[in-house]
Amino acid sequence: MTRPLAVAPRTPHPTLALALALALARNRITPMTAFRISPAVADAFPDTLIAVVTVTGLRGHEPWPATVTAVADLEQQLAAGTWQPADETDPRIEAWHAAYRSFGTNPRRIRPSVDALGRRMAKKGGLPRINPAVDSYNAVSVRHGLPAGAFDLDHVTGDVDIRHAEGAEEFTPLGEPDTVENPKPGEIIYADTTGVLTRHWNHRDAHRTRVTEDSTHVAFVLETLHATRDGHLLKTAADELQDLLAPHSDRTTAHYLSPTTPHIGI
Repeated sequence: MTRPLAVAPRTPHPTLALALALALARNRITPMTAFRISPAVADAFPDTLIAVVTVTGLRGHEPWPATVTAVADLEQQLAAGTWQPADETDPRIEAWHAAYRSFGTNPRRIRPSVDALGRRMAKKGGLPRINPAVDSYNAVSVRHGLPAGAFDLDHVTGDVDIRHAEGAEEFTPLGEPDTVENPKPGEIIYADTTGVLTRHWNHRDAHRTRVTEDSTHVAFVLETLHATRDGHLLKTAADELQDLLAPHSDRTTAHYLSPTTPHIGI
């Protein structure tokens, strides 16, 4: 019998390690990040579908005329009375309210992101202007009644899991860099190896992984709890988001995460 080859040393040769480090820096290569839905979340929400649109080479400092037009068109339709954001009577929002209640969050006090964004728009007559990338996913989110968010992957550590919180994890809310919170045990969160990226599934993002004009490697997410009913809508929204992002990036790719495909590498 032929003996197996000896296992290579665990520690790479210093010269090879240095060469790899230089290649990563020179070519801006980013190690693959996985997004996963935990078995418990998949069991609790079996019709979940999440689009993960990844972008490399994002250019947030240049003009984004298509995004400016998309936001202005929505605001004009709202002013003319030809369109309204989905509210809590809409089945797309109702589904998220039911999900929030199932893990112990009052959705009328702590609202799903798309619900809060739509209410703000209906009240003020417009969307907030943050930066082109954020404005793009906000416009797509409110237009289709689907929660959306984004993570700067250069500030994500390890893989991202959608799971129930244990309660000891730490979360620093967007815009509050000196605040540290702990999620409630059982609350659904996005989390990496450092801490919580979103609380209450999609209520609020973390400050650490926020998307700014300087972000170049970003994962955008769009979500539905009813793929059977709204899967086509989610895919249309993901296509629209890619259309807004593509002219201002080197590459965009759409991946789909679900209980039947609970793990994707990006």
